[in-house]
Amino acid sequence: MKINNIYSGDCIEVLNKNIKKSSIDLVFADPPYNLSGNALKWQGNKTGGDWFMVNEKWDKMSDPDYFAFTEQWIKGCHTALKDNGSIYVCGTFHNIGEILVILKKLGFLVKNIITWQKTNAMPNMTKRVYTHSTELVVWAVKGKNWIFNYKDLKKINPDKQKDGSEKQMRDVWNFPLVQGKERLRDKSGKAAHPTQKPEAMLERIIIASSNKGDIVLDPFMGSGTTAFVAKRLKRNWIGIEKDKKYIKLINSRIKIKSRSRTADLLITNQQAN
Repeated sequence: MKINNIYSGDCIEVLNKNIKKSSIDLVFADPPYNLSGNALKWQGNKTGGDWFMVNEKWDKMSDPDYFAFTEQWIKGCHTALKDNGSIYVCGTFHNIGEILVILKKLGFLVKNIITWQKTNAMPNMTKRVYTHSTELVVWAVKGKNWIFNYKDLKKINPDKQKDGSEKQMRDVWNFPLVQGKERLRDKSGKAAHPTQKPEAMLERIIIASSNKGDIVLDPFMGSGTTAFVAKRLKRNWIGIEKDKKYIKLINSRIKIKSRSRTADLLITNQQAN
């Protein structure tokens, strides 16, 4: 098993063949949500650039196939995790039911469901439903004595008490959809990956549920945010990705040396103590 490495291939096969049992401290997974449809788009809006609905082959399965797929990759992650390991799984109302059922079926203990409130969510163009402005992140643990760096989360929490003192990290996180300099784009200027997650989200998760030198696994590496942030926070990482164009994107991204205000704040506080 190679650390700080991207495995090219199907995540279920790689999990079963290449990842050692009970070797991983933290899993972050942003799997297919199984909601791809028509190529709905809205171009030229003033708040976040062009929006495009996810419309990928890897995001289209029958309901039975999707359930079976989800159970197989989560089972592989369960085997790979240490007894005190954590898993975070992204989703929406489209797939959160399957995720929760499977996590519990495999023996995980769900600790929180984090709500990502998108401050620049895509508008509701059908005018027949409430505007979808949130995604969910399920946090579950494999066993007892899980890692949770409570004090570090308080230090990096941008919200403060009225007197300016540190405040507990809550389970509703306000981040915009990735845009500006953080958004990876191809030569045409279009988003290089349709579901790129905010670095700030990964920072909170990795700081919360791992320590320096731990191994963070991402079975759906995509745009490489997990590796990029893990490297910055001095964690080891392992990625799995089947699409070669995304592997190329990840390799280019993790070579960039970058620091975040969140990471700097944590380091400053640790040095002060």
